[in-house]
Amino acid sequence: MDYSTDFQIKELLHQQTYLSNGELKSWKGKKDEVYSTISSSEEYKPTLLGSVPHMDEATAVEVLDFACDAYGKGQGIWPTMKVADRIECMEKFVSLMKPKRAEVVKLLMWEIGKSLPDSEKEFDRTIEYINDTIEDYKQLDRNSAKFSKRDGVNAHIRRGPLGVVLCLGPYNYPLNETFALLIPALIMGNTVIFKPAKHGVLLISPLLEAFRDSFPKGAVNVIYGRGREVAAPIMKSGRIDVLALIGNSKSAIALQDQHPHKNRLRLVLGLEAKNPAIILPDADLDLTIDECISGTLSFNGQRCTALKIIYIHEDIQEEFNKRFAARVDTLKLGNPWEEGAKLTPLPEPDKPQYIQDLIKDAQEKGASILNKKGGEITDNFIFPAVLFPVTHEMRVYKEEQFGPVIPLKPFNDIQELLNEISNSNYGQQISLFGSDINELAPLIDTLVNLVCRVNLNSSCQRGPDVFPFTGRKDSAVGTLSVHDALRSFSIRTFVASKDNAYNNEILKKLLESKTSNFVSTEYIL
Repeated sequence: MDYSTDFQIKELLHQQTYLSNGELKSWKGKKDEVYSTISSSEEYKPTLLGSVPHMDEATAVEVLDFACDAYGKGQGIWPTMKVADRIECMEKFVSLMKPKRAEVVKLLMWEIGKSLPDSEKEFDRTIEYINDTIEDYKQLDRNSAKFSKRDGVNAHIRRGPLGVVLCLGPYNYPLNETFALLIPALIMGNTVIFKPAKHGVLLISPLLEAFRDSFPKGAVNVIYGRGREVAAPIMKSGRIDVLALIGNSKSAIALQDQHPHKNRLRLVLGLEAKNPAIILPDADLDLTIDECISGTLSFNGQRCTALKIIYIHEDIQEEFNKRFAARVDTLKLGNPWEEGAKLTPLPEPDKPQYIQDLIKDAQEKGASILNKKGGEITDNFIFPAVLFPVTHEMRVYKEEQFGPVIPLKPFNDIQELLNEISNSNYGQQISLFGSDINELAPLIDTLVNLVCRVNLNSSCQRGPDVFPFTGRKDSAVGTLSVHDALRSFSIRTFVASKDNAYNNEILKKLLESKTSNFVSTEYIL
């Protein structure tokens, strides 16, 4: 089916407002034009999609004031609201978000070049994530609807918000991964300032009214602009309690360094990775090649969970290399809405040249391109290059490429390989391919201590979202999953009293009167 007509840009989207203190406020200042690298004409030319506010420091600090006022030193409407009422707000947001699916999916395709099936999956997965978060929060509240007693002390233990959260999402999953930060931070009672990514910024526009209409004023605020001009001054104020960021570790460090009170600042970070695959001699090559194609080239390799280096045992390297390279060349390149398109335009205009530089560096240091189409470059794409053999000196070995180039490295000593993985700055995931349990068992027992997820005969991935998503070393701080994220954005807090008649009578009156939203044993069904 040809969707090209359905998905053409018929009118530009000029986002002229930002969400602050429960209002969509008009922006009269400088604007940033938003372009897609997808061309809508026969002669290549980036497509103008619209524009967004280029906000300044003064406006960003004003938004921060409103977020702090909404938290109100813990006295605000949102942080003190009953759990059931916060859930009701979130359910309203979901109901208002669902009708925006077609608009968001279309913008996902144009802004970041994500294929139609993957764009639809991202939207649907985000709805599912919010619903699962609501259900997990209900269970969390049920588990807290009680008193504990120990050594003559009664305690009513719940989880409370941390304060004001600055939320910065990534361009590769600008809806799903951003909301994996935003939604749990919000539902736990924090107030949030959210800045969309540079690519994938317009797709938030259809949701602004839903945010405004679903939550109390100041609970969620949306700003636009460059990080150094709006995020840095917000951090410099020292009034941010949580930095929630999915992106690059350099950006995370730069923002942390702006904060004057390091011990006050909580971090929830999903950062880069250089996830390897290890292919043992007895691996099922049909299965392994399928998984490695998916792992290296889903969304053109622009995922932190992508396989970014493949280690192949020397005994099978010749057959694997030949078959793998041939499979890469069969992948269809096309626009996101074209049926069967597995490779799509790259959203960053300078990315094809960067990938070409990596390829050239590797070739100069002894690597060859194994596939015939590898390295073919156009205005908005470079065809995936399978590079072999890759060595430590090459940039593609050291850098997280975040794009369509696949380094292959041979090995024969598993201990040397384990040392290499241990010495990496990253520790998110690994894919392990093989079948002999006597070989696999000791490897699994070691690898679980080096990374946070070992994928057995499977490519690396984030989901399902109920599973923990985190990393060691420079790959993450905190854990993001439906269950863990609620804990990452909250802290255990409780009311305690000595077990005597005087205190117990007061507690009894508190519970019966229902005057406290915290001291409550009401059970949410």
